[in-house]
Amino acid sequence: MSDFHGSAKQGSHPEPNRTPPPPTRGTALRRRLAELRGPDVPAKALDARALAALAANPGCRRRALLDGAGVDKTALASALGSPSAFGQSQFALIRGNAFEARVKADGGAELLRLVHDRLDPAAEPPACAAVPDLSAIGPEGRTARTALALREASEATGAWTLLDHPMLALEVAGSPAFLEPDAVVVHPDGSWSVVEIKSFPMLDGAADPAKVGAAARQAAVYVLALERVAARLDPAPRVRERVLLVCPKDFSNQPTGSAVDIRKQRAVTARQLARLTRVQDIADTLPEGTCFAPDLPAERLTAAVEALPASYAPECLSACELAFHCRERSRAAGAVTPLGRSMRAELGGLSTVEDVLAAARGEDGDPADPAVAALRRAAALRAEALGEARGEAACR
Repeated sequence: MSDFHGSAKQGSHPEPNRTPPPPTRGTALRRRLAELRGPDVPAKALDARALAALAANPGCRRRALLDGAGVDKTALASALGSPSAFGQSQFALIRGNAFEARVKADGGAELLRLVHDRLDPAAEPPACAAVPDLSAIGPEGRTARTALALREASEATGAWTLLDHPMLALEVAGSPAFLEPDAVVVHPDGSWSVVEIKSFPMLDGAADPAKVGAAARQAAVYVLALERVAARLDPAPRVRERVLLVCPKDFSNQPTGSAVDIRKQRAVTARQLARLTRVQDIADTLPEGTCFAPDLPAERLTAAVEALPASYAPECLSACELAFHCRERSRAAGAVTPLGRSMRAELGGLSTVEDVLAAARGEDGDPADPAVAALRRAAALRAEALGEARGEAACR
């Protein structure tokens, strides 16, 4: 028997190769991002609000990598000594959750009524709707379960279907992001609509334009993710580019809705997300041993953050947890970016306040540069106005 087993081991049944296969590119990236977050630090989910803010500032490699790696920027900002005031208060979160629960009560009857009235009045009124169970293990499982529910609902034409907190996936800069819209509705014709539920009021049929714009950009991210799901079906269902925004009516807790056309926001967001440098490419530029774990010494964290180029603008204050830190660094460097993107664009190659003042005084800069010429004209007009003011003061 021993000879038989020995010959079998040497013959047609060799010992299996126990050397593990080399890691794939995706596995290597996940491992690298886990190293950047720090040992045993869980990844912070990248939501649609963060993606919309990232798309609004695609040139910021700092945010692209930190968000792609799942770094908790709130904890990082506190560890750097520049705590963030960005985010919703606990009261606002509780109020928002209570309002959403009211909108979705009774199987989403009120929500579906608003969808019918504002987005699809020609369809049969939703007497009742299917609400599939989307529970599964992990975000990947929930994403697959959502895709299956969307396909089944699209095939069952003639009925309304409400997906409560579905899970969608969208690849951003080579890294997957899992997104959870408030609701997605499948219409009787098989088309899909995104529903955004917000707790800010709609007064006399209109809401704060800034808040509506932010909600539209967030909904545009969901529409892009839904389009990826639809593209894998044959025939591909139509993803509607008008979304339903549900808010409290006036000063009550009664829900009301408004159709929002997000075609412009969708096009801009898609273009900006496509411009993002791949997370892997950014990670490859960092020094060995770079880590953003919040329990590291402040000096080491500062060096790690400064190794990532930032693109600060005043708009970051309402969209990024690291905005205070980046603003402080920009001011310390004398950069013109704190003056705003439009001013930065007007100044062309003049990137610091010192460069701008030197160009205005005629001490530096190319006279043929339109920005330099405009600064010198402005300086001359200012000097002329000051001279006239002093002359008038002397005559008095």
